[in-house]
Parts: sequence; C-alpha cells; structure tokens
Amino acid sequence: MNLITAKKLKKEYSQYRWQTNSNEIFTEEMTLFTLTGKDVTYSLAALESGHLAHVYYGKRADDEDLSYLMRLNENPYTPKVNKRDMGTFMDSAPFEYPCHGIGDYREPTIMLMDSEGMSALDLRFVSYEITDGKPILEQALEDCTVRIPATFAEKDEAQTLAITLKDNRTGLTAVLYYTVFAELDAITRSVRLINNGTKAFDVRRVMSACVDFDSCDYDFITLNGSWARERIIERSPLHHGKQSVDSVKGESSHQNNPFTALVSHNANEDIGEAFGFGLVYSGNFFAQAEVTQHKKTRFVMGINHFDFSWTLEPQKSFTAPEVVMVYSSEGIGKMSRTYHDLYRRHLIRGEYKDKRRPILINNWEATYFNFNTEKLIDIAKQASALGIEMLVMDDGWFGHRDSDNSSLGDWFVCEKKINGGLKYLVDEVNKLGMKFGIWFEPEMISPDSELYKAHPDWAIQINGMPLTQSREQYVLDYSRKEVRDYIYGLMCKILDSANIEYIKWDMNRQLTEVGSNALPAGRQRELWHRYVLGVYDVMDRLTSDYPHILLENCSGGGARFDAGMLFYSPQIWTSDDTDAIERLKIQHGTSICYPPSAMGAHVSDCPNHTVGRTTPFSTRGNVAMVGTFGYELDVTRISEQDRNEIPGQIEQFKKYNPLIRTGDQYRIGNVFEDNTWDAWIFVAKDKSEAVFTFVQVLGRPNYGSRRIKLKGLDPNGKYLSSETGEIHTGAALMNCGINITVHGDFSSKVIYFNRAD
Repeated sequence: MNLITAKKLKKEYSQYRWQTNSNEIFTEEMTLFTLTGKDVTYSLAALESGHLAHVYYGKRADDEDLSYLMRLNENPYTPKVNKRDMGTFMDSAPFEYPCHGIGDYREPTIMLMDSEGMSALDLRFVSYEITDGKPILEQALEDCTVRIPATFAEKDEAQTLAITLKDNRTGLTAVLYYTVFAELDAITRSVRLINNGTKAFDVRRVMSACVDFDSCDYDFITLNGSWARERIIERSPLHHGKQSVDSVKGESSHQNNPFTALVSHNANEDIGEAFGFGLVYSGNFFAQAEVTQHKKTRFVMGINHFDFSWTLEPQKSFTAPEVVMVYSSEGIGKMSRTYHDLYRRHLIRGEYKDKRRPILINNWEATYFNFNTEKLIDIAKQASALGIEMLVMDDGWFGHRDSDNSSLGDWFVCEKKINGGLKYLVDEVNKLGMKFGIWFEPEMISPDSELYKAHPDWAIQINGMPLTQSREQYVLDYSRKEVRDYIYGLMCKILDSANIEYIKWDMNRQLTEVGSNALPAGRQRELWHRYVLGVYDVMDRLTSDYPHILLENCSGGGARFDAGMLFYSPQIWTSDDTDAIERLKIQHGTSICYPPSAMGAHVSDCPNHTVGRTTPFSTRGNVAMVGTFGYELDVTRISEQDRNEIPGQIEQFKKYNPLIRTGDQYRIGNVFEDNTWDAWIFVAKDKSEAVFTFVQVLGRPNYGSRRIKLKGLDPNGKYLSSETGEIHTGAALMNCGINITVHGDFSSKVIYFNRAD
C-alpha cells in the first residue's frame, strides 16, 4: 500500500520570470508530500525555508510533482530570495498550519501566551514519518489518560503522515497528523502540541485543520437550527471577510453543528465539487471560511478558542480533536455517502456496529412522569404482542422525581413508582420476550437532590455568583475524577441489579458560570475542554465494562448529534420533534454527513406533542424507517386502526433495514427547496435491490401523478417494482422516472425494487 509519498525535490526557478531580460536563477529544495485516496489527492510541501506550504486538495491527480502550483517562480511566493519583503510572502502564501504574529494576518491555527507575555509563533519543519494504519488519539490528565474519539483503521486500510514542526523560541513542537483511507475519498487531520521548552505557556488557540484554497468561488453550507428543528441546511456564497459557525454552550449544540462544507456554486446532489469538514468533538467548536484580499479562501476548524486556554507545562502535551475531510467531484450526494461509509466502518464501534437495532417503545410521550410498574408492564404486554422488541423506561424512575424539578444525581430507584423493585420490573418485561432499557442524565444535578445537599461544590459554578438554573438543574463538574467515579458507581449499581440492555444518555442543559472548585485560577479556562474529556472518560468506561449494552445519546433531542458521540453510541436521538413532516428536514440535514443508521427515529402519537400536527400512521412509520425505528406513544391507548398497522410496519422495517443500514442513500427530493414533497432511495452496494420512499407534504388540486426519476441503480440492470409488478431497466427508472400517485396531505408510499435480470 502506497497512499502517501514523500519526495525530495530540487527545483530551479527564474527569480523574476516575468522580466524577459532577467537570467537570475535560484534553487529551492523541498520535500513534497502527496496523499492519494480513491479519487482524491492532497499535496503539501516542506520548503527549504522550513515553511510548510499547502499545494493542492481536490480530484485525484496522478502527477508525481505538483510543486509548480506553489508559484515559487513568482514574487511574492519566493521565501528564499524574498527576505527583504518576507511579510508579503507570509500574508499571501498558502500554509498548512499558519501561525500568529509573523506577518500572516489571515486567521491563524495556533496562538499561545508565553511567560514573557508574548504570543507570536514561527513553526518550521523538522521531520516526518509515514506509518501504516492510524494512531489512537489520547490526552493525558493528572489522574487518568482519556482516549479522544477519532476514526480508526487497520494497517491495510489507511496510512498516516506525521509532520513535526517546531518553534525555536518557545520550544513548542506541533505534530500534524494526516490519515488517508485507501477505499474512500476521506482524509483526517489532527494536531498534538508538545512543550519541549523549559517554561510553561498557555495555549490560547489550537485548530485541528487548515486548508488554503486557491479560489473563493464556493458556497458555504452549514447545519443550523434550534431545539426541535436541528441541522437545517443553510447555504450562502462566500464573500470577502469571515463566515463562521461555532458553539460556546459546552456541547456541539442545537443551534450549530460541527460540520460544514465548501461546494462549487453549481453543486447539487449529483454534480459539482464538495469539500466536507466534520469535527469529531462534542464541545465548543469553531469553523470559519475567510475570503482574503487575494480572493483566496482559508478554512479552519477546531476547538473554539473563545474563553479557552490550556496551560502546557514543560514536557507535557495537548491533543486536539480530529477533523474529517471528505472530497467529492460528483456532488453533495457522493460526499454524504462517503461520510456514511467512513463513519459506519471507521468510527462507530461495538456490538451494534453492523447489527440491526432492537425495535423499542419508549414511555416518555406515553406517560411522561406519570407511571408505575403496572403501567409499564401493561405497555410491554401490548407492545410485545405486536412484535416490539424492547421497553425503555424514560425519565422519572429515580429519587423522588415526579417532575423535572428534582432528583438528578440520585440514581437509586423510586420504590413508590417502581413497586416491587427494578429487577422485578425487568424480569417481567423479559418474560414477555422483550429487552429492557433505561434513561439516565448522568451529567446533571438537581438543587433538590440528596447529592446536591451532600456536595453542592460538585456543580459547575463561580463562587460568589448566582447559579443559573435551566430545567431547574445544574451541571456536574466532570473535570473532577471523584465526581465521575461517584456517578459511574451509581450507574453500575443500577446496571448490575437487573438485565438492562439499553441506555438512553440524556443531557438537557448547557454550561453556565463555568468554573470549578477543583482547578487553580490559572487553569479555570480549561474547564470547557476538561468537561468534555470527563464525559468521554465515563462513556469509555461504560462501553468497555458493558459492551453488550446499546448506548443511545441524546441532548434535549439533537444538541449533541456529532461524530464524537458516534464513537461511543451507534445511534443518537435525532430531535425531540418526532412529527413526520418536520423530520423530513431534520433527517435530510442530518444525512448530509451522518449515516441514517445512527438516527434515532420513532413513530409518535398524534396530534404531535411538539407541533400539534396530525399525520397518517403509515407516513409516520415510513419516515421513521429511515432511522433506527421505534415507538414513542402509549400503545394501549392509540386507535385500533393505528395499533393494527404496527405489525406490518415492523415487518417492513425488518425487511428493509439491512439495505437502509448498509446501502447507499440518494436524496431525490429537497424539502428545503420544494416543501410540497420529498423522496429518497437506498440502493444496495451491488445494485441488486433498492427501496424508494415518497412523501407528499401538500396535496395538489387538478394534477395527475408526479414523475420521479430514481438514482443509484445499474443502468444496464432490470428491476422489478413491488408496486406495479412491472420490470424496467435501471436506465429507464433513472432517466425517464416512475409515476407516483398518492392522495392527500402528508401521504406517502414505499416501493421496493429488486434485480430481475
């Protein structure tokens, strides 16, 4: 396997090529690095001056030498001979990891404050190493070492380039990691900082990736929104100046997602260039595209530098999270499918990585806090008779919790509700042939709790400042190992007491008054990041100690739907908005970079509890089938007609889930552009079968059927339609289309195509 090459070059250039009467020549020695994926090339060079320059990123170019793209024959791109005006070079040349304070006035990737109060850095090339596979990312803390979530690969699946840079004045060493995957158009980036000096300094900014594009002719795609309308696609052309998205909430957030893309102006699902950037991190993030004075674009992504610092003592290191870069020359759709494949194969782990998830029923929208053992068993009896495979007991089973104003942190069973004890309840559910799952919110503490009475200092807080409540709760200080150990110990007692096979991990508020009673003054701004590392530590322990438990993440719905969480949980609750029509946009936006197999999606009651809309039970099922599939309602109280549809929905989901979970998704409709219909198709990798779903949002008067062109099929293959019984070539289905007839608002249908030749 030879995905990465390092080539020593000695190039001769005319110093002033545009002056025909000049014969002055200079020689530049460099090391050219070329990373080659399936259909992508990434090139960078270490110049003789020590500057690490960006050369090219885009569609695969098999030329061994792309160094001519650096314009070293042009002023001001000649650092060796341009010393009288090095500032012009610094503020115009493309760099891989640009520094602050030495003439590059564009957005920097790194900034520190040293013991003398200085912040400028000058990182220069020292060495490189190429290895097979991909290294694990870790962060050493005072009391443990935390594995940082990142993609993984075997030695025959990827290669990694590690480039070492050093600032001689401070002794700071930066190791830049680049991993390229053999079968995917994906390259990952991460950075490790090491203090090889004699004095401590504060890292004030550390981006994980920078790409200097040679053009500004792109649109900027972001996934934004709010609670119950997460990951709504926004797209705008780049303009001079800076366009950014970020989070300062302590989590990736409902409002902005740690994914962005730069796409050509003509890009749609099927054509055009797309450069995707996803940060594998679950805390404050920052992503920015800057159009410079020369109409170039600098893109940076990493931990948000707002209110952040990290004291780096001599001989200590800091590891920044990973950025996953995906390139597509065939539109946004191919970019999405590459992310889906990468995350399914190289990020999601555990027993359920390649396995259908149990069809569950969650009691939250069915009962809220008003339930007991008898009610849950009644729901389980009816659900098991219909083919549902798991009962999940949501919020309200612990402490004295009858509403959301108490008991977080008191993870012991409320015997008043769970009469007979938890083991009795779980055993009774298991006797019905069902699995049992349970809800936790381990990061939170209620003022009205036994835990807060005993340890009020365990809440994140600034002494002397009133604490802001949200849902009448505070956030536990997960930077403290004793806090993590205590909460995890309580969770283990619950998990060990009964046959629990699923956990829904929730987080229902963001961080405020960010201070810790355990950190010294000089390290208080580390709390944002230390908190996330603490969450990762507990999740890592949980998934290691209980490998057979299915973990589903949730944060007030979809506020922490990010790649960092996927490293621990193969599925994440997509949104608290379960309305089928609202979910069209939410699931469409989510699928831009996250696999549908990770989307928690349920059939809920109507009128919908969030938006009050009533939709057909069949449409609710067809939309939820795109994700993990389950039910969020009181199955004992819904209409007999709806109840009778459940066995058919379950049969349909079981039939199509292997295809949806492993196949290629092609988005056909776009509810962001036409809010009257939506459609998508999942196609098997070998093109042997496909399942197509159409949803009519609004009916049309005096119209016939809609003609929809399918995607992703083998044009030379023949396919049998489950709806008509007719056989058509893939070319006909994609180029001519099929006629779709449905009647009424919010109606839908699913059609299965299997290879018939």
